[in-house]
Parts: sequence; C-alpha cells; structure tokens
Amino acid sequence: MREHRYSVELPHSAARIWALMQDYDRWTHYAPMVVRVDVLHPGDARGNGLLRRVIYKLPLGREGSALELVTEVEPERGYSYTMISREAGNDQTGRLRLETVGPNRTRLHFEERYHLTRAPWKWFEGLIYRFINKQNEQSMQRLSAWLSEHPEYRSELVDSASESAAAGRA
Repeated sequence: MREHRYSVELPHSAARIWALMQDYDRWTHYAPMVVRVDVLHPGDARGNGLLRRVIYKLPLGREGSALELVTEVEPERGYSYTMISREAGNDQTGRLRLETVGPNRTRLHFEERYHLTRAPWKWFEGLIYRFINKQNEQSMQRLSAWLSEHPEYRSELVDSASESAAAGRA
C-alpha cells in the first residue's frame, strides 16, 4: 500500500476553488493528464454518490480511464473518492479537503492511497505513482493559476473582505 499526501496554499476562496473543481468541462483547462470527465450519475443534491469517468492521457499516446465514486461531500470543504478497479483489491481511495486560512486564502489538502496487486504493474508501482503524483500536484498548481488568469470566473465567490481591503489601499 502506498500513500501520497500533498498540501498547498492557494490565493483563492474555497468557494471559488470548489466551483472550478465541480466544473468538469473545465478540468482539461488545468489538469495536464485529463482528456475529459463524463458524469455518469450526478449523485444527490450535495454530490454524494456522484459517479464520474475520467479519461486521461498515458505515455506513448495511449489513454486510460478511471471510474470514480464521490462520497462524504461537504460543499466548499471537500470530498472522498474511490477509484473503482476492475479487480478487487486494486481500488484506490482519496480525499480532497479545502481549509480556509484567510480571505481568498485556502489550503488544499490532497491524499491518495493505492495498491497494485497484479504483475507486471505491481513491479512498477513506485515509478507509476511518482509520475501520477507529480501530475496531480501540477493539476492543483495549474488550477490556482487558471483562476488567477480568469478573474471573471465565478467572481461572485471572491471573498469581499479582501476586495474591501484592496479598494481601501487604492
């Protein structure tokens, strides 16, 4: 079993980050491996039970897919997910959490657990997941950069306290 944890502070409100994360058509704008996301079942009003298929790029021009079940949804705070494998024992689990640390300041916490059991993949598990972890971290950084480059995106979710402070300094 391997586990990857990553935290980063982003200069955006949790509400705005959450909105972009729920905007599946835009994942390809900031996630380098994602080709598309298909929502197979939307889940309940909060998103619990959402079932999504993520089509992603693999080396050598190939594509893969992950079937992800989203649970424990707390809007603007986080969720858990299970990447459902075709084979028992190969499911991966993860959690994403958003922690407000100030006006338009959010600490994003990401964790994922995985365990490959089948040869030849299990022999390359470390190499495979170093690559995936790097891509996941880049996606989170690029999500923040995309929001910075598109201030019009869900601008109503910008914390007004910092807007007032910025206006006072001008």
